[in-house]
Amino acid sequence: MADATDDRLRLLIERIERLEEEKKGIADDIRDVYAEAKAVGYDPKIMRQVVRLRKMEPNDRSEMEMVLDTYKAALGLE
Repeated sequence: MADATDDRLRLLIERIERLEEEKKGIADDIRDVYAEAKAVGYDPKIMRQVVRLRKMEPNDRSEMEMVLDTYKAALGLE
């Protein structure tokens, strides 16, 4: 029983390690795309914000924008 449990744990850890490696590779690829975008004149910081906004549900995005507008008005930024 203990050997089966030990093997299962080892296999799970190895899977996690492989996935972490894949995640690192994907992160490197994403960084390369942002660098390419910057090289042709786009602003990676703004692109990251756009990607984040596109992930949001429309209602959540609308609510966030309303709150942001309220804060900006309160601080005299508009």
